[in-house]
This record gives sequence, C-alpha cells and structure tokens, in this order.
Amino acid sequence: MQTIQKNVIPLKLLAIKLYCVQAMRLVKHPTLAQGSYILITFVFYAVTTLAFNLNDVQAATKPTIKAAAKQSINTAAKQSINIAYLTQEQNPPASLSNLDPFIKEKGVIGAELGINDNNTTGEFTGQQFTLKKFIVPIDGNVNETFTKEISGQFKYLIVNLPAAQLKPLADLPVAKDLLLFDVGTSDDSLRNEECQRHVLHLLPSRAMRADALAQYMMKKRWTQWFLVIGPNPEDKLYAEAIKRAAKRFNMKIIAEKTWEHTYDARRTAQSDVAVFSQTEDPYDVLVVADEQGQFGEYLDYRTWIPRPVIGTQGLIATPWHKTHEQWGAVQIQHRFLEKAGRWMEEQDYSAYLAIRAIGEAATRTQSNELSKLKDYIFSDSFTLNGYTGTPLSFRAWDGQLRQPILLAAPRSLVAVAPIDGFLHPKTELDTLGYDQPESHCQWNK
Repeated sequence: MQTIQKNVIPLKLLAIKLYCVQAMRLVKHPTLAQGSYILITFVFYAVTTLAFNLNDVQAATKPTIKAAAKQSINTAAKQSINIAYLTQEQNPPASLSNLDPFIKEKGVIGAELGINDNNTTGEFTGQQFTLKKFIVPIDGNVNETFTKEISGQFKYLIVNLPAAQLKPLADLPVAKDLLLFDVGTSDDSLRNEECQRHVLHLLPSRAMRADALAQYMMKKRWTQWFLVIGPNPEDKLYAEAIKRAAKRFNMKIIAEKTWEHTYDARRTAQSDVAVFSQTEDPYDVLVVADEQGQFGEYLDYRTWIPRPVIGTQGLIATPWHKTHEQWGAVQIQHRFLEKAGRWMEEQDYSAYLAIRAIGEAATRTQSNELSKLKDYIFSDSFTLNGYTGTPLSFRAWDGQLRQPILLAAPRSLVAVAPIDGFLHPKTELDTLGYDQPESHCQWNK
C-alpha cells in the first residue's frame, strides 16, 4: 500500500503540472473567456488534490529531505577553504572637513560579506569558507605577524596594505607559497616592473583610472587640460598616469602647476584658487592630482574661468561608488549598508571581489588546492560578477583584475568606462591601463 501511495503522488503532481501548462496556453488564447475558465478549473483541481494528499506528500518526502540535508552536511565537512585577512591600523589623515569621517575598517566588512556569499553557495557544493582577520597595531610589525601567524597556516591571503608595505611582504620567500590578493594599492609599478606571479591586484591601477577619464573627455571633445599636482609622492604618481593617458588618447596638457598654497579653507576660497588657475592658454578641464584630499575639493567653482574639475576630485574614476545602482548593484549596496551602517568603499568592494574570486574558483574546480585554484583564476574560463555589467577576470600578464571603471560625481553616476567606441581585439576592458604589448611585467618564476 505504501508503495502504491508513493507512486500515485508523483503521478498526480505530474498531472497537475501538465494541466497547468495547458491552462496557461489557453489563457493566452484570443478566446479569453475559455482560458479563464480553464485556469479557474485548474486552481480548484490543484487545491483539492493537494488538500487530500497533503499528509501523503509529507510522509513521502520527509525521509528524502532528511537524507539530503544529512548528505549536504557530511559533504560540507569534507572540504574547507581558510582565508586570512591582513591589514594594519592607520593614523587618521589630515581631514579637509568634518563631512568625511575616518573609517578604520575599510575592507574588512567587504571581506565578511564575501564570505557569507561563498558559504551560501558552499551549502550546495559541500564547501566551507572561513575568514581569520589579522589587524596589526600601528606600532606593530606586519612582516613578523605574517611570518609567525599566517605563513604555513593559510594558502590564501587578502592584503590591505599600502604599496610600501605590500612589496617587502610579497618579497618574503615564504610568501611565494601563498596566493596574495592586493586590495589596497593602485600603484602601476606593482603591476609592471615589480609584479609578482603570486600577487593579484583587485583595485584598478592609476593608469586604468586615468584612461577611463581620458576616454570620456575624448567623447566630450574636451581635449585641452590644465593639470594641478599636489605635493605628495602619490600625487606625482597619479599625475604621471594622467600624462600617459593624455598622450595615449591625443589630449594636450596646456599647463601644469604644483599646488604650493595654504590648505586653509577661508584663504583658499577667497584668493588662492582664482589666481592660481590663470593660464596663458584656455583649457577645457582642470585635472587635479590630490590623492590625500588636501586641497582638491576647493578648486571647483573657484577657478578663474568656469571649467569642470576631474581627477581625484570632481569627476572621479573609481571601481565602486554609492551612486551606482545598475546591474544588481542596489542589492549589494543595501546588504552592505545594513551590515556596516555606511556606504561601501573601494577597499570593501575589492576585498569582497577577492573573497568571491576564491569562492568562484573553489566552486568550479571543486577543490581547495592552491595550484588548482590559481590555474583556474588565471585561465580564460574564469569570470566573476562584479555588479558592473561585464564579467570580470584577471589579466594573465600582470595579475590585474580587468573591470569597468565608474565615472562618478559626488551625487551622480556620469558614465561607465570603457566608453562605447573604444574597441579591442579581445575585450574592451583592456583599453584601460597597460595592455599586454605595453606591459613591463616579467614574472618572477
């Protein structure tokens, strides 16, 4: 009797399914009354049948559900992927205003969100992802923490450190046995002369950001640039990327000046910018290189002639921005906002992508072995959803994540690069930054 019941229930459900398909076809028929009658008849039949057989369905499926859950738990326990996250506390930088509070945990919450997403998939693939965070105090030694607590215990490391700390860490002999995901730097040198095969870079380089701006300026035909450079070493590196992009896209830098005035807001607003921004030749845009944000915000609306500001302030090139709402971005924006109580920053986004890259490779290869995951990540088969409309992947020649760049004003998303019309034989994403023929990277093998 029990066998008969188990066989009858699927047959009844199959009949209901077939009846549903036929009814939906008739609903779309020009004779709407006939379709409506059939649909109503189906609903009555389905509800009646399920009501009479509810107990039988529960009895038949309960053992199956228990067995599947048990099997899933046993499978998940067989394979684990342990990931380390390394960063160091930073002193708050000099603030231009009180509108932008200093965020201590940039990157960490993005990594945690990525772990949650990985484990959601891992419930079905039998994999468990764990994240252990190592936050070195300001006066601590990053290399010592890595050598004693990470090396030999983890194969995958998310590194949120400045370039000056990342390079010595990656040079350690024991670091070459790991796969490092750089989520804190944009230095072009780390992707070129100082590149290393065991280091992947998640943030776009300065060259990628500058090329994104240049493409949009070319589309607008704003080809005459006035370049303002800050006094810090990072500002000079950004300025070099801007000059490279200008040459690459046939822009003309008609003037170049280094900001040497005071950072006092009242004096800057009243006199310095107007006098400083006078040039012999007219220009279309003012390009500012001020990565620390010490003066760039005061240039807009205060120049001698009315011109838009782009670069590190004004219209910026960034991998992520709070104004981005397309391609499913709203969903992850809200999830992060609910978890962190603030908007997602660049480092959060790159840390999220790093964790998801490990998860995607582990899922596709059904492995936790470093060699298999690394080979898959560098292969043409690897793609990653970045909520920016185009699948992301890593460049095999320098370890850089190829990705769209958002061009954003403070409260609006203006465009997404690569801009339409800039073509490439493989992928338009490689029109941003150093393409393979331009790369100076020679893998240290």
